[in-house]
Amino acid sequence: MDTQVVDVPERGRFEIRLDGRVVGLASYHVDGTTMTLPHTEVDPGVGGQGIGTTLVAGVLDAARERGLTVLPYCSFIRRYIQQHPELVDLVADDDRPHFGLATADR
Repeated sequence: MDTQVVDVPERGRFEIRLDGRVVGLASYHVDGTTMTLPHTEVDPGVGGQGIGTTLVAGVLDAARERGLTVLPYCSFIRRYIQQHPELVDLVADDDRPHFGLATADR
């Protein structure tokens, strides 16, 4: 199985493709140096295979590579950041309490 996370800026989303087929997406909007992440979804037919986790990891890697902070409105992305405290720095200090991340890096 070939899995790829691909940025599709003209559609405002990252897609995860499994053997060339889109099986999930994470919508985003960039304003200045901030990437807003409101929603992710994965085809239920591929659920439980780590597709969502791979997608979120790819999105957050891209944000870091581009020097962006993130606003994790999507609960799946927010939970992923909570489970990976080394990623909390992607959320600006002032925004962390809003997302329940104020203590995630302690």
